[in-house]
Amino acid sequence: MSPDFRGRHRAVYVISVAAELAGVHPQTLRIYERKGLVDPARTGGGSRRYSDADIERLHKIQALTNAGLNLEGVRRVLDLEAQVEDLTAEVETLRKEVSRRSAPLVPLRQDIVVYRTRD
Repeated sequence: MSPDFRGRHRAVYVISVAAELAGVHPQTLRIYERKGLVDPARTGGGSRRYSDADIERLHKIQALTNAGLNLEGVRRVLDLEAQVEDLTAEVETLRKEVSRRSAPLVPLRQDIVVYRTRD
């Protein structure tokens, strides 16, 4: 995740605080990071910093593991959710583009005339 210093993406929590907020052990957060489930920001000295968005993600991971998924299953669910979010945004962009381009079109009405030859 690129550093975002505003809102829910502002990385402010050290690992111990993030672990407490998420209800897990700090070592669990390190495991999640190694598995690619979270990607906390880093300070210049290399310390992890978690944002509110990271904490939300940790809660989601906990809910999925509590529902019986292993960490690979959790990773796949999170990846699919991210794909759905990206595709939803793309569809919305395309809808707006179609609407913008089709606005100046005037509907045409054509009457079909059937000509028959005399037998």
